[in-house]
Amino acid sequence: MKIKFIGAAREVTGSKHLVTTDSGKKILLDCGMFQGKGLETDGMNRNLMFDPAEIDHVILTHAHIDHSGLIPYIYSLGFRGSVICTSATRDLCAIMLADSGHIQEGDVKWFNKRRVQKGLPTVEPIYTEKDARACLELFIGVAYDRKFRIDENIKVKFTNTGHMLGSGTALLEINENGKTTRIAYTGDIGRPESRILKSPQPFPQCDYLITEATYGNRLHPQLQEAEGELLRVIRETCVDRGGRVIIPSFAIGRTQEVVYALNKFFNEGLLPKVNIYVDSPLAVNATDIFRLHTDILNADVANEMLTDPDPFGFNSLFYIKSPEESKKLNDNKKPCVIISASGMMEAGRIKHHLANNIENPKNTILAVGYCGPRTLGARILEGADEVSIFGIRHPVRAKIERIEAFSGHGDYNEMADFISCQDKSQVKKIFLVHGEYGAQTAYKNVLEQRGFRNIEIPTAGEESELV
Repeated sequence: MKIKFIGAAREVTGSKHLVTTDSGKKILLDCGMFQGKGLETDGMNRNLMFDPAEIDHVILTHAHIDHSGLIPYIYSLGFRGSVICTSATRDLCAIMLADSGHIQEGDVKWFNKRRVQKGLPTVEPIYTEKDARACLELFIGVAYDRKFRIDENIKVKFTNTGHMLGSGTALLEINENGKTTRIAYTGDIGRPESRILKSPQPFPQCDYLITEATYGNRLHPQLQEAEGELLRVIRETCVDRGGRVIIPSFAIGRTQEVVYALNKFFNEGLLPKVNIYVDSPLAVNATDIFRLHTDILNADVANEMLTDPDPFGFNSLFYIKSPEESKKLNDNKKPCVIISASGMMEAGRIKHHLANNIENPKNTILAVGYCGPRTLGARILEGADEVSIFGIRHPVRAKIERIEAFSGHGDYNEMADFISCQDKSQVKKIFLVHGEYGAQTAYKNVLEQRGFRNIEIPTAGEESELV
């Protein structure tokens, strides 16, 4: 049996890890899209390193596009196996993948206009919204903590990681040649305390562990400190300076956490009297799915719902759906808070809000999640004097702030605590993925200090034998 590391190898996007059994079964752990590398990204996404028609199963840890985003693409190239995930992940993928296809079609249409003007041939999107909707026929939703038999020799079980709604560590049990091999893949690991989700749960013992290292060299502040910082930024920007707070946020997870925190401020009478706008159709639809899966939400949310039936809505909160409503936000110069996708500031309506607000020193751009290297978000956070948005240079005059405690990824102590449920003597090898190399090497040192051994940091395309 062997495993090939295709994506998220010494970087944080494009998660794809291919397990090939001795009998020839091919199981893909996640099928994520590379993001945030400009034109380079297109080639990386099209170069799969495998034949989609040969894949028997995709085991999907969660719905974020850097883990699920190429499923429609491999479907368009002949993949007809099963996609096995939790029920909430299936529901979120139904809207997220279609949204991704829609965005690609729009981006390619705009890109092709410029190519035609230059006399260059047009290009096709990696996949379309139609492809995204068609691939959903392959999805199988599985409850947490239930063993699901893929075939006579392979079982999978998902255990909650607390990273986002429906996220789970996948434990594969593969029976071959008279023995059972247990492979655990954590996907992304959440924080031990979340505003809205249940805490990560211990996962069953494994022989081989594949785990993330996004914040392998960082520690996060406490959640309460982050909420206080959010309230401070809104007061200083909207009340003291009469400006606007622009919050680039991932439509799934971060947006709901920020809204939940603002809802609590509103109920407690602490929120300044300014309008809050969630300008992301995907976030609007995702919030409805959160309301459907209350069994995954934590006790604080359940208690909140005893007195507040809708923890994701209050009088001064407005969900924006249409492009016309979104454009009107830029005509209204009153102090307000605008939450919009995407979190890395690379696509979606957030780019329009940045273009219209980043030059005003009264305003604040507030990052609440991870921004990968080379993304627009990273350039802004690194202190760029000006940035290009839609090909137009904009001087950065708005105040730039960051609250890392809203991140859905655990820091190095929290990740190490999470995998410490394992008996170290039984783990034959640990593979660190989903992290920049510097963060991975730092995290490897942390794990070795805690007694873990045989830790590898694979490169893209590297194969490893599981004996």
